[in-house]
Amino acid sequence: MSTEVPNSQKHSSAGSRVHPSKSKVKPNSQTPKASNKEDWRKFSREQIFTLISCASINFSSTITFSLLAPFFPQEAAMKGVSKLVVGLIFGCFALFNFISSLIMGQYLVQIGAKVMFLSGMFASGIATILFGMLDKAADGTLFVVLCFIVRSVDAVGFGAAMTATFSILAKAFPNNIAAVMGTLEFFAGLGLVLGPPIGGILYQAFGYEIPFIAVGSAVLFMVPLNMYFLPRYDGVPTRDSFWRLFTLPKIAFMCLILASMTSCIGFLDPTLSIFVTEKFHLTVSNGSLIFLGLALPYVLSPPLIGLICDKKPVLQKWFLVIGCLGTAACFALLGPAPFLHIKSSFWLFVIILVMLGFFLGMQYIPLFPEMLSCA
Repeated sequence: MSTEVPNSQKHSSAGSRVHPSKSKVKPNSQTPKASNKEDWRKFSREQIFTLISCASINFSSTITFSLLAPFFPQEAAMKGVSKLVVGLIFGCFALFNFISSLIMGQYLVQIGAKVMFLSGMFASGIATILFGMLDKAADGTLFVVLCFIVRSVDAVGFGAAMTATFSILAKAFPNNIAAVMGTLEFFAGLGLVLGPPIGGILYQAFGYEIPFIAVGSAVLFMVPLNMYFLPRYDGVPTRDSFWRLFTLPKIAFMCLILASMTSCIGFLDPTLSIFVTEKFHLTVSNGSLIFLGLALPYVLSPPLIGLICDKKPVLQKWFLVIGCLGTAACFALLGPAPFLHIKSSFWLFVIILVMLGFFLGMQYIPLFPEMLSCA
């Protein structure tokens, strides 16, 4: 397991640092300037730049991930791709993101958080643009193989950037982690909000290529900006094993919750657009607006939930319980499930999506601070 420490923390500043002799942290661990009584909103210049950089990867990664949801299933069907394979194309992103995150976590100290962050963002931008060129590939097997390859590269880049982000946040905001995670999840949710409408509208107006070229170019533009704004972070290796974390029952349980939560979002990506166009007879651009019902509450709820978790840590477990139960109930009503004997309607579908977005945010925000406290 690795930790990251900003360079600026190797030098002391009068009146703003906690003296080592007064700190309860182990001698070989370093923490940035912050006290338990510090207002989370009073960030230093370095912390603000760090927050901006981390917000940019949260926003760009989710918008590139959600961009293709409204139109790619239909486009792939015209290429002779089955719904099962379309689901696998979406799923391979999560698979390679999972594998790459484990590997990148092992080598974070050697590579450096900033280098890993920038490299991951660059790879994600290039892969997004390349995915927009795949409509020129021959129908059938070649198209499917190229989709898997490009999507996997995008996932590896995203995994590298997010692995570096979590390490940076844990050291830059040790006492405000839930509030900061909530703030960053606002930008992640914003990407989920804007991705489907932007993708659907650009696809309807200009065709398959333009949505990916426009968003991928914007991601690449953010690379030099983050190169300038993100403070440099140096790694300090620890003696603990990365895999030892999974022997802790609470960590394993938190990972299970995270996996189930992200699966809930993953289930909807390849199926939601097809369902609303067939069930409610919507166009691609109008169908893409349905994703707003899920994404908007996911944008608005995390900052508030993060603040509450920082102020009242005892409520974190209750947010997890309510979020899990609420998500399960929403999925039962989303169809709705046949055993409920409820007639499907457009407005019921939208209301359940809104509730689902809120409950997913309630699940996600407490996870990271709970894992940190256990570790």
